[in-house]
Amino acid sequence: MKNPTRVYQVCLILLLIPFFCWMKPVNGIGANWGTQSSHPLPPETVVRMLVENGIQKVKLFDADYGALRALSKSGIQVMVGIPNDLLATMAGSMKAADKWVSKNVSDHLSNSVDIRYVAVGNEPFLATYNGSFLRYTFPALRNIQAALVKAGHGNKVKVTVPQNADVYSSSTSAPSSGDFRADIHDYIFQITKFLNDNGSPFTVNIYPFISLYIDSNFPVEYAFFDGQATPVNDGGTTYTNMFDANYDTLVWALQKNGFPNMGIIVGEIGWPSDGDRNGNIEYAQRFMQGFMTHIAQGKGTPMRQGPIEAYLFSLIDEDGKSIQPGNFERHWGVFYFDGQPKYSLNLGTTQTGALVPARNLKYLQRKWCVFKDSVRLDDPSIAQAVSYACALGDCTSLGYETSCGGLDAKQNISYAFNSYYQINNQLDEACKFPNVSTITKEDPSTGSCRFGIMIEPYYGGANKRVSLGGLLAGLAVLLLTVL
Repeated sequence: MKNPTRVYQVCLILLLIPFFCWMKPVNGIGANWGTQSSHPLPPETVVRMLVENGIQKVKLFDADYGALRALSKSGIQVMVGIPNDLLATMAGSMKAADKWVSKNVSDHLSNSVDIRYVAVGNEPFLATYNGSFLRYTFPALRNIQAALVKAGHGNKVKVTVPQNADVYSSSTSAPSSGDFRADIHDYIFQITKFLNDNGSPFTVNIYPFISLYIDSNFPVEYAFFDGQATPVNDGGTTYTNMFDANYDTLVWALQKNGFPNMGIIVGEIGWPSDGDRNGNIEYAQRFMQGFMTHIAQGKGTPMRQGPIEAYLFSLIDEDGKSIQPGNFERHWGVFYFDGQPKYSLNLGTTQTGALVPARNLKYLQRKWCVFKDSVRLDDPSIAQAVSYACALGDCTSLGYETSCGGLDAKQNISYAFNSYYQINNQLDEACKFPNVSTITKEDPSTGSCRFGIMIEPYYGGANKRVSLGGLLAGLAVLLLTVL
């Protein structure tokens, strides 16, 4: 007679097979939530956006209290960040590391925030930093890990160090030639071994757009996922897109250094929608949808099979970001600053397949600050006024083949004035450029160029606005300069 327990186990397995086959192989898409904005959305609004769009993971660049409080009981997994400017402090003081973990991890875990990772620094070995953080990153990482263990979070919360893809390279165009960058090899090896020993992943930010931005000879089609690029052959393995090739270059680098099975997280991947000739809505939609379709299959890359864990960069535009790398820096969002979708994007997480916008927003009045029609373009005060407005506003949509690249001279001036005016909450004083500006209720937007209206300011966070006193002082200086 057959063992009835054994029969039951076999039947149970057979019943579960269809269920496992139905399950999606994707780990759940994540998104980066940056807050360098003059008018950030309320954290509760952003969390609702994340939930309604089925985004299951979020990566922060700090440990903003308002954001973490809003994430409580949301079901969203969180990666909190330690900014680069805190690395020296964390590296030099175990007490500082303990205090940071207590305040920014323990307190929020006890408030039902699902923190899974602490990102120690952000691209600290980026070549443009000229080694500023080389000496501090590993000691900071070690101290934060020790603080997490001491606090009892060692099994739940893992450390990682988001790295730019420039920390590894290939001596040829083939991923199999990949290795850590020679000048920082020992630093990267030390960090990678520590992460691997503690069951933590290697986090990397991959940006095909940047390759296209810095190299005019970069093959455009290779940046996308349509299969239209000339393939790269690596010993019989074919690559038709840069993402797979870049990811596998890291896989090879890890393998060569003794970490063949180390977990990998794509900490940032995205495409800007403005601020550069190749940063536009068409390319952004094409890349982002291509990437989502690519990873939804769950096949991974030629060298690393299986689901890919990734965080889209970014959720929302940030008009306060530094534009030193390029004007595109303020346009990485899938959503505009006000939480409205820029383009169609099916994340595979909603019933409609469409992005869900932010709701219940309040905008300022429908009025704009523009250039006076009666003023001549050779007025000597114009150049200084525009320079001032752009320095304190956001003129990154003005330029060659950008969304507002087709404006004439007067429209360009109006765009600059209006940007400054909206960022300063439409205060009358913010449209008093000496004798050359005026307020209108007729929308000056044209074609692809949007003359925005700002949302009402949110004062619950740490972001500060230009005070009326500071605004008046600035305009007084401008007036004295042009007179």
